[in-house]
Amino acid sequence: MTMNSIAQDHSKLGFIGIGAMGLRMAGRLINHGFPVTVFDRHADKAGALIKYGGTVAHSIAELASGADVVLSSLPNDAAVLGVYTGPQGVLDHIRRGSMIIEMSTVSPETSRELYRLGSACGVRVLDVPVSGSTPAAEQGLLTLLCGGDEESFNSAKAIFAAIGRQHFYLGPSGSGATMKLVVNTLLGVGMQAIAEAVAFGEKAGLDRQRLFDVLSKTAVIAPAHLGKLSKALVHDYRPEFAVGLMNKDFRLILETASTVHAPMPAAAAAFPINDAEFVDHPDYDFCAVIDRMEGLANINSARRKSQGETISSTK
Repeated sequence: MTMNSIAQDHSKLGFIGIGAMGLRMAGRLINHGFPVTVFDRHADKAGALIKYGGTVAHSIAELASGADVVLSSLPNDAAVLGVYTGPQGVLDHIRRGSMIIEMSTVSPETSRELYRLGSACGVRVLDVPVSGSTPAAEQGLLTLLCGGDEESFNSAKAIFAAIGRQHFYLGPSGSGATMKLVVNTLLGVGMQAIAEAVAFGEKAGLDRQRLFDVLSKTAVIAPAHLGKLSKALVHDYRPEFAVGLMNKDFRLILETASTVHAPMPAAAAAFPINDAEFVDHPDYDFCAVIDRMEGLANINSARRKSQGETISSTK
């Protein structure tokens, strides 16, 4: 396979990591005509794609040895390195001249390390994290952020078009991962700002329903946050983008910012609220910080009322 020939009719894809996002992205690739072999350490997750035309590999080695392009969507840096390195990893079994498209949200340094390891094996590596939640993945509306060789990026556009609405080349290896952290800085800090604004408006006497309705119609609410308002209005915190994932991203953001000496006071202030919500409700959506701020505001009111009553009773 040459790098100019990734197409539905003859390029064999392997997809590792059939979680909430991986399931939907792999499914779209199958629906667009790509031959796709999948692997997940939970066999039942991989098996869910058989009815759509996917093939299940019994090991990473089996998947890697038969693929022209290996894609992955994994939860963290350790999982990525575990999948690609070691005697049972992708790099020990993938053919020279193949390509890796790593789509997890990980540190830029992990992306660059994978690129270095792939280059030593004669394999091209792109870091292509995605922006968007599970509904966007289902509908093919993700935004793809790519770092690596531009020639490889251009050769993979048929893949990108199957799973995303738009895709951008950002620069050398690690650039896609860096851009994802930039995007998720706004996502996480923006959600904390919304949570504070909502709690403030309620405590100042605004009707909750009207507050949410009007806020959702203003220009200050980003599209990524708009759907979260409708969920929070009815206290629906079922995960589309889990608070644990945002928690991991906050950590990556602050660690990377520290490395490059970028001041991040707003992100540093938002992170503890997200962290507390993650500890209490690890399976909630990240917009549950709205519920947390509403709860904190009510606690403060109750405490002040109790203090006021105590003072009155002692007079």
